[in-house]
Amino acid sequence: MSNANVLPLLEADGQGVAPCCPPLTERPMTAAEAETAARMFKALGDPVRLRLFSAVASHEAGEACVCDISDVGVSQPTVSHHLKKLKEAGLLTSERRGTWVYYRVEPSVLAAMGKLLTLPSAA
Repeated sequence: MSNANVLPLLEADGQGVAPCCPPLTERPMTAAEAETAARMFKALGDPVRLRLFSAVASHEAGEACVCDISDVGVSQPTVSHHLKKLKEAGLLTSERRGTWVYYRVEPSVLAAMGKLLTLPSAA
C-alpha cells in the first residue's frame, strides 16, 4: 500500500466530474491548480510513461493488462514504477484481477486534459 499523496486531475462537482483546472487561456491558474496540472505534465514528460499512458488509452475498451503493455524497452520493475507514477498523478486507475493488474484511463481524464489545453472559441 502506498502512502503517496495523489492530486486528482478531476474533482466531483455534484453533476459528474469536472476538470480541476480552467483552460490555460481562461485565467491565470491558482497555486493549487498549477500544482495539479504540473504533476500531470511531469508524469507525462517521461517518454516511457507517455508510451505506457498511450498504450492504455488506445487499448481495446480503454483498459489494458500490464502483461499487454510492458514491452516498452525497460525492465518489468521499471514499468511498475512508471505505472505507479501515472496513478499518483491521477492519470490511471487500476484493478487487480487474479495475478494481473489492469489499468484504465477514465474518459473524463482525457476530456479534462483536452479542456485544459483548449483555445477559446471565436465569438
